[in-house]
Amino acid sequence: MIPWFLPQMRKVKTLRASSWDREGYNMDFWRIEPGETRVLADIKGPGMITHIWMTQPKGYREVLLRIFWDEEEYPSVLTPLGDFFCLGNEIVNSFQSYLFSASTEHNNQFNRTCALNCYVPMPFRKRARIELVNEEKEPHVQYFYIDYETYAEDLPSDWGYFHAQFRRENPTPGWSPGIPWREELNEVNREKVAWENNYLILEAEGRGHYIGCNLSVANFTGGWWGEGDDMIWVDGYKWPPDLHGTGSEDYFNHAYGMQRNAFLRNGSSIHERDTGGYQTSYVLHLENPVYFQKSIRVTIEFGHANHMANDYSSVAYWYQEEPHRKFDILPVEKRKPVKRTRDGKWIKDPEKETPLRKLIWTQEMKETWERIKKCT
Repeated sequence: MIPWFLPQMRKVKTLRASSWDREGYNMDFWRIEPGETRVLADIKGPGMITHIWMTQPKGYREVLLRIFWDEEEYPSVLTPLGDFFCLGNEIVNSFQSYLFSASTEHNNQFNRTCALNCYVPMPFRKRARIELVNEEKEPHVQYFYIDYETYAEDLPSDWGYFHAQFRRENPTPGWSPGIPWREELNEVNREKVAWENNYLILEAEGRGHYIGCNLSVANFTGGWWGEGDDMIWVDGYKWPPDLHGTGSEDYFNHAYGMQRNAFLRNGSSIHERDTGGYQTSYVLHLENPVYFQKSIRVTIEFGHANHMANDYSSVAYWYQEEPHRKFDILPVEKRKPVKRTRDGKWIKDPEKETPLRKLIWTQEMKETWERIKKCT
C-alpha cells in the first residue's frame, strides 16, 4: 500500500524532534528521572506526525506514552510504551506490520533493548504535545525520532484525531477458572450478558472510526486460551451486535490457533510457544475500519462464554472528533506482567492484580461449573 501522495510535489515543511546531543557529542539520548514527565515534542499546527522511532533498554510497562492534541486537558493517547507498539508484558520481539514494527537482537525476552516504530498518521490542527512519564524506580534512557509535517493551510474538516488506550484485567473473571477450552464447554453467551461480561477493548463516545487493536494474554490456564468471539456494538446496544465474530484467532485473521506469523494487517508480534504462555496478537482495520456516529463498544470473550481466568491486556487504536471521553490508566504496580518460575509456575500476587469485576452468571454457567467441579 504505497501512500497516494508519494509522487506528488506537495507544499509542506518536513521536520523532526529527536534526542540528538545538543552539545555535539554522541550522548544522543535523554535521561528521564524517576517520577519525571518529559515533553519530547511540542509542535505548532496545522500538521501531522508521520513516524515515531524509539529505542530504550527497558521500561516497556513502567514508562507511559502520552499524546495531547490542540489544547485538550486529557491525553488522546495513554498507553505503556511497549504495548503501544504491539509488544505486551514487557517482552520484546522483532516483527513487522503496516503501522508498527520492532527490531531486536533479544527476541522473546523481558526488558531488553529494542527499536520501536510507529507509522500511524496523526494529524493535528493547533498543537501536538508528546510526553513520556517515567514511573520506574530508576532513571530511564530514551532515544527517539518524531518526524512530522506542518502545513500552511488548515486540515480538512472531516479528519479525525488519533487515539490509543490501554486496558487490562488480571485476571479476567472467568466463571470456570483454571479450565482450558474444551469441546463440551458450549454455554450460551448473548444479549446483555455478553455486553456486560465480555472483555472490553474500547468504549468511546462521539464520531469516529476504530482501526484495530492489540491483545496480550498471559495464559494461566494452559491449553488453548481462545474461542472468544469478538462482538462490536456501534451507536448503542442491540442484539445481535453490528459485528459478531467466531473466535479470538479468527478476529486476528488467523485460524485454528495463532501462528508465528506477523503480517501487515494481522498476526502475532509475540507467540506463546516462544515465551512459555505469553501471546500478543494484533489486527489492523485499514480497509475495513468500523465507523461510529455516537459511540462504539469493542469487546471479546475470554474463552468461550467468558469461562477462563487469564491475564488480558490491550491497546485500542481509533480516530475521532474531539472532545473524547476521558480515560485513565492503571497504576504501575497493576500494569507489571505476571512472571513465571523456572519450573513454569505463575507467580501471582493478589495485591498487584486488577480489581475483580463481578460477572453476570446464568443458570447454565452455574450448572456447568458445578458439574466440572465434581469431575475434577
